[in-house]
Amino acid sequence: MRRKIDGGDGLVRVSPAPGRTLWAPRGLCLQHTRTNTRLLEDLRDAANDAAWSAFDARYRPVLVAFARRLGFGPEDARDIAQQTLGEFAAAYRLGKYRREEGRLSSWLIGIARHVCSGVRRARVGRRRAGGEADAQGQGASAPRRDWQAPDGVLGAIPDEAHLTRLWEQERRLVILGRAIGVLRDEGKIDESTLLAFELFALRGVGAEQAAAQCGVSVDAVYVAKYRLTRRLREIVRELTHAFDEGD
Repeated sequence: MRRKIDGGDGLVRVSPAPGRTLWAPRGLCLQHTRTNTRLLEDLRDAANDAAWSAFDARYRPVLVAFARRLGFGPEDARDIAQQTLGEFAAAYRLGKYRREEGRLSSWLIGIARHVCSGVRRARVGRRRAGGEADAQGQGASAPRRDWQAPDGVLGAIPDEAHLTRLWEQERRLVILGRAIGVLRDEGKIDESTLLAFELFALRGVGAEQAAAQCGVSVDAVYVAKYRLTRRLREIVRELTHAFDEGD
């Protein structure tokens, strides 16, 4: 995924992978500024379904994207996210996570790394037994990651520093997508204007092309960027604080 920074307004320009959207589904942006400290306190109540749902909504998309960056196919990535969240929940309820011993993100990365390694070992074992033609289930045309062998088999999982960088990159993209979802849910702009803003201000699509694709004028595209850039940055700061506070 290509990323570049426009020094003029400070927004990150991204070119998401095919089929990936920056928009968060409606309803997932509610209580978007609940901090990790508050969330972790609420999770002490195992029956607090709202808190567990909020935690899931915050970290599942990061985990799925993280696993995809490690070369796993879509189905495996979803399974890895599910297992990681399940192992976190079980350990947290047993009091195994202590904030003074490390960041929440580091703990989640550690669990995810363990799960990814287990999935990789299972895949390799089945390949050696002649059970699969493609270890990733992605097809021969899927892009190969730096730690994949030419035949598609995952190599060693990257070191902690590399994993942390991947996590932070995917977390920022999730935050950006959630921020766009908040903008949409605020109900102050129509869908075509918001899409024009995303295409032009975030994806680097030309103003004329964005206008034509969204059925608005070129002037409207520039006005959307001017109006929404400041608000989007505010929301990104709020969401980043919610993720970082207590991490």
